[in-house]
Amino acid sequence: MDQLENLRRIPVSSREISFAAEKDRLLRQDVGNCTERGPVREERIMAKILLVGMATLLGFLPGIGLAGDLTPREIYEGSSPAVVMILGYSHSGQHGSGGTGSIIQQDGLVLTNAHVVIDEHTGKPFPRLTIYLKPNRVTGDRKVDLSRSGKASVVAFSEPLDLALLKLDGLPGPFPVLELDDSDRAEIGDRVVAIGHPEQGGLWTLTTGTISAEFENFNATKGKSVFQTETGLNRGNSGGPLLDTDGRMIGVNTAIARVAPDGLPITSISFSLKSNVAKQWLRDQGISTREALAHSDTPSVDKSTEPSVLLPRGHTTQPGNSLAAPPTPSPSPSPVVKAETVPSPRPYNLDRLINERNRAEADLEDMIKEMRGKLGGR
Repeated sequence: MDQLENLRRIPVSSREISFAAEKDRLLRQDVGNCTERGPVREERIMAKILLVGMATLLGFLPGIGLAGDLTPREIYEGSSPAVVMILGYSHSGQHGSGGTGSIIQQDGLVLTNAHVVIDEHTGKPFPRLTIYLKPNRVTGDRKVDLSRSGKASVVAFSEPLDLALLKLDGLPGPFPVLELDDSDRAEIGDRVVAIGHPEQGGLWTLTTGTISAEFENFNATKGKSVFQTETGLNRGNSGGPLLDTDGRMIGVNTAIARVAPDGLPITSISFSLKSNVAKQWLRDQGISTREALAHSDTPSVDKSTEPSVLLPRGHTTQPGNSLAAPPTPSPSPSPVVKAETVPSPRPYNLDRLINERNRAEADLEDMIKEMRGKLGGR
């Protein structure tokens, strides 16, 4: 038992040292310290190795052996195909928005942020929305990486919660999906990853970090529970998934804090809406979350009292009649954290990309109209 106690004190980081590595360490230590030779020494070495194995099975060494966590690479390989890019344009094409989304059902339902798809000039969804699917390999060539696309329509959105549900049209399914997990299982200190399209970075970029804090009723919005993380987020990450070490979505990346009131820069402060809030909102819209709840004990979630806007499917231009933003909720005693929607600086190619894709789509539409005119004249 003394050797087991000593093994407990071995300084290990969670799931970073393999059983094989610990065995090698013991062998090196024994070679350096043991003066015995022959069968006696071999028996001593085998006894230590067996003790390491027993300690692993009994949970004395949390960082060894029973490593259920996926690596960032494994998470990316399994989850990124269900992550999409979203671009929205006004009728004139003079302005637009871009962000990230997650396919949550095989029929093409996509979860994202409301501020990605709502035109701030009108308070209504952009009349032209396009969703881009991830290529098998991201090359850095936008013409190649953004070759698979389809039109999208807004099914519902909530500006207080900053959530929107889209329907991908024009592409055959079924589509890969990301599972909405129970965010109550996640705790401060847990490792997380994000996938998105950040400014100054590449498309379908992976960033890593940890959960730093939690807030309820974030920015005085009832029912808006969020994680604070150190995961690197920038403009273009909005609406993308925050994933746990099982590759399941526990949050929707929503906001960042970059500048303090006195003008000092802020770093490593990002916010993600908890998945349980998103699941409750989806249920409120009448959207089945059977797949999302497969691994969850029905969580207790504070329900937002603000109405979301439910739109008839298939209507992308002027959907519905009244899409005014809901009234501002009354303040709550929870802390108010000053944050910007992800984010506001504009040195990046996102604006250029929006204009570029807008022109490409406009040219394609003009070509189709011209071809239809020629065929009609025959």
